[in-house]
Amino acid sequence: MTSKSSSDKPIGVIGAGNFGSVIANIIARNRKVLLYVRDEKVMQQILDSRENRGHKMSKQVIPTNDMEYLASQCDVIFPIVPSEHFRTMMKKLSPYLHPYHILIHGTKGLDITLPKGQTIETVTQLNRSQVKTMSEVIREESVVVRVGCLAGPNLAKELALRQPGATVVASPYNEVIQTGKKLLRNDRFQVYENRDLVGVELAGVLKNIIAIASGALSGLGHGENAKGLLISRGAVEMVHLGKALGGNTSAFLGVAGIGDLVATCNSPMSRNFTVGYRLAKGEKLSEILENMEEVAEGINTIRIVKKCADFYKVRAMITETLYKVLFQDLTVEDAVQYLMRYPLNVDINFL
Repeated sequence: MTSKSSSDKPIGVIGAGNFGSVIANIIARNRKVLLYVRDEKVMQQILDSRENRGHKMSKQVIPTNDMEYLASQCDVIFPIVPSEHFRTMMKKLSPYLHPYHILIHGTKGLDITLPKGQTIETVTQLNRSQVKTMSEVIREESVVVRVGCLAGPNLAKELALRQPGATVVASPYNEVIQTGKKLLRNDRFQVYENRDLVGVELAGVLKNIIAIASGALSGLGHGENAKGLLISRGAVEMVHLGKALGGNTSAFLGVAGIGDLVATCNSPMSRNFTVGYRLAKGEKLSEILENMEEVAEGINTIRIVKKCADFYKVRAMITETLYKVLFQDLTVEDAVQYLMRYPLNVDINFL
């Protein structure tokens, strides 16, 4: 009896949130998909109604709550879970992984390791040895070597409607990039490639900060001039922060950087944009978090990146000001006034 060839094997997706569900459906156009669902009720719902979070799930998508089974059946796995649960998920998955596995994650967040007894609230600065991207978490927690990520202007609702979109698959390994392109690309979804894995990961992470600021501007009723100013200054801030954290400038100027930045800064469908909008309308952060269905990664990113900026002495005006809004009771109106008054003369200083 011959074993299945890799082209016959299903593809694994871990995480049945909005983006995980959409990626599972995109891959299912070409291949059978095993979708790991933590909650048994959600698994049953997908089996019974072929629906999840308002998405009609392809018949090619088979839900499972058995991680060991998924890892044994799938050589290629897409982990798409919030960054705060990512390391825990990898610890559970790791015993079932082998060096032949390929993992391409779709999580736009950071993981932090703190000294015993310290919390993110008590620590004053963070350096790069304490802050990890998701590809670094995968490598730390498993034997998997061939790792990549996907990032770009990937608003789940638009992708679910098969509106034109694109993503970047980034990896130092050409095999990972080509595998990702083959599985994801279709007539409505373009896939670009990039070798700067960390740069692309950081671009996807840092744009969430600017998206919160953009939502706040919209919430205050400001127009397109203000948004254009924010996006251009935000892109410069992303480059400086990204370089300090180990990425190359070029990653921030492509689809995963500027492309994703423009999409999320202009869309009420973005969770991070929504957080900023609601803050500007006078809601407290605790109230917003209470009734959000899914994590807005930008909130935790601001907390982490502000402390990295302090350590590396990077001037990050938007990040620092949003930190004061979220965690130190600065009003959104005062934050905008402060940023508009701050004397900055140089437009572009990173080329």
